[in-house]
Amino acid sequence: MEPNEKPITVTLKHIAANLAEKHDMPKKQAETLLNDLVDTIVGHLKKGERIRMVGLGILQVRKRAARMGRNPATGEPIQIKASKKVAFRASKELKEAV
Repeated sequence: MEPNEKPITVTLKHIAANLAEKHDMPKKQAETLLNDLVDTIVGHLKKGERIRMVGLGILQVRKRAARMGRNPATGEPIQIKASKKVAFRASKELKEAV
């Protein structure tokens, strides 16, 4: 890929179509399976559980503490509330593949 070239975005629909073709199943069924997978992953993350996908990596929710920051426009100090974020750590296999 050239430095100024935009990467291609692959959506769940693209992945579902690819899986449907590979496994000889209707696209709708593959889309439903993928959507259910996403819903299941979100449900586990909401409960605070880690998700380990062999060959891909680990998804988990991390807590960010409240902290002081600065308004970039005015330079004025502001309080940033505590929050949660989803973190992804790539597996060794994924890192080597890419």
